[in-house]
Amino acid sequence: MVAGKRREGRILAAQFLYQWEVGAKGVALDEALKNLWEQTEAEGGVREFAEKRIRAVIGKQAEVDAELKKLVTNWDPRRMAPVDRAILRLALWEMKFADDVPPISSLNEAIEVAKVLSTEESGKFVNGVLDKARQGLDRPERTAEKLAPRDDS
Repeated sequence: MVAGKRREGRILAAQFLYQWEVGAKGVALDEALKNLWEQTEAEGGVREFAEKRIRAVIGKQAEVDAELKKLVTNWDPRRMAPVDRAILRLALWEMKFADDVPPISSLNEAIEVAKVLSTEESGKFVNGVLDKARQGLDRPERTAEKLAPRDDS
């Protein structure tokens, strides 16, 4: 999957995570995802990429949120704009758990996603939080040579 398609998948994932937090009360995850895919024209690879991340972030949300709280020591994450929180959750999950992308790429992609879904200022905020996260990673920085192979079609 090419980089543009991965960004499209991240945008969809962040949008879903935002909607899941603010408006999906009482809706099962599978039903909410079904609704998302009925409302979007994303192709299969983008959908697969986004859904994998959505499920992973929700599955590790408590751990990701604990990390987020540590990163914004003078700020309550619940006071953040929900869309920024969704973007940060996605990027933090990628940085900590995804083997298919180096942390610096997750950081850069999150900045671009924030510029699309939120504001220019959000991009700067996301950059600051995620740069702090990247510096504090408890595993070595991954490079392209160390990444698991991926489908670039």
